[in-house]
Amino acid sequence: MPQPRYKQLVDRLAADIRAGRLRPGTRLPTHRDLAAREGLALVTATRVYAELQAMGLVSGETGRGTFVKEALPRGQGVDLQAWSADTVDLSFNNPSLPDQGDLLRAALRQLAAAGDLEALLRYQPHGGREHERATVARHLASRGLTVSAETVLLVSGAQHGLTTIAMALLEPGDVVAVDALTYPGFKLAAEVNRLELAPIPAAGNGPDLDALAALCKRRRVRAVYAMPTLHNPLGWVMSAKRRRELVAIARHHGLMLIEDAAYAFLAEGAPPPLAALAPETTVYVSSLSKSVATGLRVGFVGAPREWVPRLERAIRATTWNTPATMTAIACGWIEDGTVARLEADKRRDATLRQSVAAEVLRGLKRISHPASYFTWLPLPQEVRADAIAMALMREHISVSTAHPFATSAHVPHAIRLALGSVSLSTLKQSLETVARVVADQTY
Repeated sequence: MPQPRYKQLVDRLAADIRAGRLRPGTRLPTHRDLAAREGLALVTATRVYAELQAMGLVSGETGRGTFVKEALPRGQGVDLQAWSADTVDLSFNNPSLPDQGDLLRAALRQLAAAGDLEALLRYQPHGGREHERATVARHLASRGLTVSAETVLLVSGAQHGLTTIAMALLEPGDVVAVDALTYPGFKLAAEVNRLELAPIPAAGNGPDLDALAALCKRRRVRAVYAMPTLHNPLGWVMSAKRRRELVAIARHHGLMLIEDAAYAFLAEGAPPPLAALAPETTVYVSSLSKSVATGLRVGFVGAPREWVPRLERAIRATTWNTPATMTAIACGWIEDGTVARLEADKRRDATLRQSVAAEVLRGLKRISHPASYFTWLPLPQEVRADAIAMALMREHISVSTAHPFATSAHVPHAIRLALGSVSLSTLKQSLETVARVVADQTY
């Protein structure tokens, strides 16, 4: 059976783009001009561009037209890691301090000298051993949470925590309200568990709560995923008033609140967590990935008591239990004050890195928290984010565009700069290159 004519046109244009005959940044004919040139109905021409856009080959921009996209380097999707050893990674945060390797050596020696080492070789309870859960409960108390060992579960990092929440507490097809720009890992957890994400626009330092309330009147929303303390990627810290308003909406509409606090340790003096304001309806997720080390895959989930068995079942289905050796080290560091010291050191480190970014990027618009490990860089109207990302990759610098963070059809032209994975000298040089590349692309 011959291929439909519009499909032939899609294939021809796709081949021209992939072969470089239509170069990145090329403005394609308007829908009406394409229809006239190819003898197609206007609706068919629109379908051609829609298919090319779904293939990631073009982007349509309201009021500007349809453009051939830059071929995005690896690192612009869910996996934000730099793609080669000689690339400076400004796409992924791996904050580490100089003496952390020595801390691990000392912890391993101490663990080896402990009494019941063989216990670490056996299966552990799915939510963690009772004394470890009690340790974590005390740690979370320093975050303003009142939890007990029975309502805390240990997971293999915050991402695992979010995945188990999606598996255990939500059903395929459930609607989850999220920020229009949000953490890519939750987008992935939602995709795998077939959840529908409903984007909420930003309104200052937080989501537009009027828009959320209106959504709840139109749709049967099951949950809200939120980062009230140090939002990734926009760095906001929601005020106490807005947190109370969010809790009121959740209670009125019977919503579950999923509170992601992965970066919350960086924001001193923040208002109480949502889980402290509405413990009966909030699942709190955090980890030691950013505050201690990304390779230490130990995270925490605090949940209402009646939800704990379902979460334990999801942990069993995914990992059975967290690695006992890592958990033992993590709990030891919580108890001896190492975690608190590292968090204080990293707050100072992040503040220093933000000051470097503020100085180097002073001519550009920036959105960030003064003690966060990332900066959001909205680009001038005439500058395309994919072109910036590709130009920086040619300079051996990896950054993330807004695409992996976006949950709405509109993807802003912006880049997120992760500041925590390189030395200060490399960071300064790399940010100077970013400023130069953006200036070169501005016209």
